[in-house]
Amino acid sequence: MSEAEKTSKTSFFKSLKSEFKKCTWPKKEELAKQSALVIVVSVVLGVVIAGFDWIIRYGLTALGIS
Repeated sequence: MSEAEKTSKTSFFKSLKSEFKKCTWPKKEELAKQSALVIVVSVVLGVVIAGFDWIIRYGLTALGIS
């Protein structure tokens, strides 16, 4: 490995570290609320999609298509 590659990697990781220090990370409570919201929305969306699937399947069966 050449000296230029070592310097390049070192400067990359230094700049990466400085960028991570600029980030604002969520608090535990905020993270828990957002995670719960994602789970609830996913479940609700799954139920809605399953409902549409059931309605379409029921309609096709009633028409004798499948």
